[in-house]
Amino acid sequence: MRPDTPAENVDHTAEAARLERTAGLYPEDAEALLLRAAAHLELSGDRPAAAALYDRLLASDTELESPHLVRALKASNLWEYGHEAEARAIIDGIRAAAPRDPASWVVVAESLEAHDELEQAHEMFTEAVRLLLTDVPEPPAAAHPLLFGRHRVRRMLGAAHDEWDALADTVHSLPITLDELHDPKRVWSLGSENPAELEAEISRLRAEVGAYRMALSRPFPVAVLHWPADELTELLEAYPSLAIEYPSHEEHLATIETALRELASSGTPNLGIVPGTVPSYEAFAASEGTTPDDAYLLPQYATTLAARGRAMPWPPQRSAPCWCGSGRPYGECHGA
Repeated sequence: MRPDTPAENVDHTAEAARLERTAGLYPEDAEALLLRAAAHLELSGDRPAAAALYDRLLASDTELESPHLVRALKASNLWEYGHEAEARAIIDGIRAAAPRDPASWVVVAESLEAHDELEQAHEMFTEAVRLLLTDVPEPPAAAHPLLFGRHRVRRMLGAAHDEWDALADTVHSLPITLDELHDPKRVWSLGSENPAELEAEISRLRAEVGAYRMALSRPFPVAVLHWPADELTELLEAYPSLAIEYPSHEEHLATIETALRELASSGTPNLGIVPGTVPSYEAFAASEGTTPDDAYLLPQYATTLAARGRAMPWPPQRSAPCWCGSGRPYGECHGA
């Protein structure tokens, strides 16, 4: 269940509890699962419980993949239920740490924006853009919300377009321009009695919602299983009967790219790749009451990993490292 699902369609409290139980079963995925649980708790209105989950993650002995993102989400949540001073202190700490993760910058900047701190939000967006995108040939998809958020705040402030705004226009792919989406006067259109104005505004809002949904993480992609070379060697040594599925590692990699391209051409959205490991696969087989040499288990294993947040979205940007682990840009490797 996606955390942005409307409350009338899901019991957010029950979903948060289910994710917490799943995190207990898969401690290696606890960070991603508990962050999603906290999102559900925030949507349910239980912000103190969400804060407790953020604190649980930050106090864990396990090293977090995105500690600054957890702190940013905690700050945003605290501010929403009256702990402004603590939230501001956390935001100042994140800014001083200058993380390389775009998501943490987006969360704190949008939190400032939501509380009408437009000048500070603009400073935060601008600092992040300069830190992460200066001399970068192609902005990564994860950094697009920084450019869009900065553009939006500058429109609210009445600032003239600059080079970063021009870059935001370049990476923006929706039919309605950013200037239209971020026009401060749009809010007045919602109070209009003119049906044409209302219809135009609804169209703009739909496009904006689409942009936000595209920027959200994708916890349940249609995922294809990828065995790194050493893991595939170990898998076939332990279970030789699976060699019929994987004649060679090179063919395995080519099959992944071909399968994903066919899915994409058929209109299947939300595609991803999940890396497998032999110990994890053996544990999954045991939990299913079968043996790892059962080839029918492989797609189920991939789906389970994807549901636990282990999938990488496909395709990568052409300048990003290829999903196969070669270290080469995707556009020069499997994306060629």
